[in-house]
Amino acid sequence: MQVYLVGGAVRDQLLNIDVYDKDWVVVGSSPNEMLAQGFSAVGKDFPVFLHPKTKQEHALARTERKTGAGYKGFECYFSADVTLEEDLLRRDLTINAIAQDKQGNYIDPYGGQKDLDQRILRHVSDAFTEDPLRVLRVARFAAKLKHLDFSIAPETMALMKTISASGELEQLTAERVWQEWHKSLSTNDPQEFLSVLQECGALNVVIPEISRLFGVPQPEKWHPEIDTGIHTLMVAQQAALLSPSLPVRFASQVHDLGKGITPEKEWPSHKMHCHTGIKLIKTLCNRVRVPNEF
Repeated sequence: MQVYLVGGAVRDQLLNIDVYDKDWVVVGSSPNEMLAQGFSAVGKDFPVFLHPKTKQEHALARTERKTGAGYKGFECYFSADVTLEEDLLRRDLTINAIAQDKQGNYIDPYGGQKDLDQRILRHVSDAFTEDPLRVLRVARFAAKLKHLDFSIAPETMALMKTISASGELEQLTAERVWQEWHKSLSTNDPQEFLSVLQECGALNVVIPEISRLFGVPQPEKWHPEIDTGIHTLMVAQQAALLSPSLPVRFASQVHDLGKGITPEKEWPSHKMHCHTGIKLIKTLCNRVRVPNEF
């Protein structure tokens, strides 16, 4: 059995970013062998085990096959004959499909290191379109790595637009949407999460209350940027610079929701938008199950 460090730990290590969590993939083993070596099973849908000492997650190498709609519509195949390259092929981005062996050697069959050097977020294969959650994940990585000048490859953005138009995003649970949104709030550029989702057409599906702000004008005297959606991104960016508080950052992104339902005949004025926005914020928080502390 061979054990490899994979995913975000390898990526962040190569980017000289602090590594907090380590995930491992195990090739050439079986559940019985893992249990015999003292690992404890924790995976529900596929074989994931906790190391007896470090408690770090070790997953058996696996492949996936699309069997139904949404991010849960997969059938996993795991066996001692699944190769490392096959396991890495199922991952979302090339920069997340790099492995490192115990000798420190990198295994990079899909060009992840080159994309790290060129600051590109690129999908590994066309199987990217099989999991709608990947649209939100890429948006989160764009927010996480914007300060390092990363951008999304045009061909990857094209696939994200295809997914957004397919109806697959509607299969995502509220918990999944909030999980990615919440993670994005702790990045250096949380506004980029919203910007990317708006660009690919996903924001209108998962957070329509914010999406409808784009194209709605405000008085130029007070808001030279005019567009309420652009204004929201600007406020979110400044909030991230001023405060590490996630509730503050969240509030900056939803503070103007009321302007999205102002009758067009009243534009660019938005009388009472603070009051009309309260109901929208409550509805949004209930729908995506935002914790009470927000």
